Amino acid sequence: MKILIAEDTTDMNRAVTVLLQRNGYDVDSAFDGEEAEDYIMHNGYDAIILDIMMPKRDGITVLKNIRASHIITPVLLLTAKVEIDDRVEGLDAGADDYLTKPFAMKELLARIRALVRRKSEYSADNLSYADIKLDAKDFSLTCENSVRLSVKEFELLQTLILNSDKTLSSEYILEHVWRDTPNAGVEVINLYVLYLVGKLRAVASQLSVVGDAENGYRLEQA
Repeated sequence: MKILIAEDTTDMNRAVTVLLQRNGYDVDSAFDGEEAEDYIMHNGYDAIILDIMMPKRDGITVLKNIRASHIITPVLLLTAKVEIDDRVEGLDAGADDYLTKPFAMKELLARIRALVRRKSEYSADNLSYADIKLDAKDFSLTCENSVRLSVKEFELLQTLILNSDKTLSSEYILEHVWRDTPNAGVEVINLYVLYLVGKLRAVASQLSVVGDAENGYRLEQA
């Protein structure tokens, strides 16, 4: 597995690089946004770790540029910011997951494993339900048009579809979608439900995700 780490803090970059290499990953290191984007445009990666605040080009801009170039490699954003708007901006730009600094290296490894696992775990066949189709090859959601889902959006929608006859509790969703993120809570579910509802609207689907942490979540057709 080949990973790019783009982090301008030298000590952090080197620490993450050594950690990943010791765990069997082939790692390229970039120290600014321009260098990171050049690496991504000329090399193939199984996952990309992008710091948001970098010189020359910030991580959000790099992310938008690579998504505009149809590069669907899963991206984990690193951010020192804790405000919800910063997480939303990253997810809206096409990030698959985010990790707030300071973080435990053990959690970083778990997030990376979750991102790269998608290639071996997901079927290449389309999953259809009501008026939508999910394609695991490129994580696209299709109805009247198509949008790309993040890894967690895909996993959440997949879980809801496979349990479409049930209302799923927060505990069930956390166990099946965020099993590698032990500190995740209902606020994370609510954030991704918000984004998934927006993606369903974007493709003009009649489906939506309804519910809350107390009563559970389910797919519902208008």
